Amino acid sequence: MPQAKLIPAFVPKGQEAFKEVSVEYTNNSRVARVTMNTTGKRLNPLTCDITNEMVAAIDEMRSREDLHIVILRGADGEFCCGDDLVEMHEGHWGNPNQVMRRIRYYQEFAQRIEDLDKTTIAVVEGVACGGGLEMTMVCDFVLATKGAVWGMPEIDNAMTPGWGGTTRLIRIIGRRRTKEVNMIGALRSAQTAVDWGLWNRAVPDDQIDAELEKLIGVLLSKNQQTLRQIKFVINKNADADVQTALAFEAMNEVITSSVNWREDTPKIPDAEPGKGLEAFADKNELWNHRRQLAQDFWSD
Repeated sequence: MPQAKLIPAFVPKGQEAFKEVSVEYTNNSRVARVTMNTTGKRLNPLTCDITNEMVAAIDEMRSREDLHIVILRGADGEFCCGDDLVEMHEGHWGNPNQVMRRIRYYQEFAQRIEDLDKTTIAVVEGVACGGGLEMTMVCDFVLATKGAVWGMPEIDNAMTPGWGGTTRLIRIIGRRRTKEVNMIGALRSAQTAVDWGLWNRAVPDDQIDAELEKLIGVLLSKNQQTLRQIKFVINKNADADVQTALAFEAMNEVITSSVNWREDTPKIPDAEPGKGLEAFADKNELWNHRRQLAQDFWSD
């Protein structure tokens, strides 16, 4: 039996260290475009090697303060079909204790994405199944082509999800639909994912790039400190009781007032102290630019 592929103690960072993940910085380094391309395999399965590289890439994103948007995408018109079951069958995941360690590692990987203080966008083309679908669940936005399909087909391999396919999915689409997805294992359309609140938008296949750039434009126009705070509060309040969540929300507004409302507070470079309320009061160019981009965006 092949030797288990153990979790690395350290993965070198930087594009020169990656073989199956590419990282491109655009929009004056404010946007990182992370692309999965599993060597020699269709549908970009999450091999142990590519997952290790993805963890390193996300850690690189986390370390950058000047970065505002992270885009996750698959190469060759396919997002990701999930964990590499051939590797599992061949024994690369090791003994049950090593399997447990790797599953926890994958859970931490998903949590790293969810906790990024950047806005994350999954761009889904082709298939998003198993671990690929679980990856989309921790992104802030999911933009898909109408031809994309998704599901949790583990049941037909006598497997169960390990890093969000039940836990996070039930919080997004509810108990009955989560049972349907996991206990039947069907592949569903991108539009169903939108209708169920799992993804944001499904657009014609030839419009995906244009729609992505429009979304990026809207997000980059915002006060980035405010975006970070809103994301943090929504993610944490989703699992809190209402009274705790409301208290957290109130405290967040106090923080907002301290960094954004006045010009004489300590400066966070992209917090724009004083400019947001001034823009509203004066209806100036900043206000008009943001509202023109946002007010009818995805408003249908």
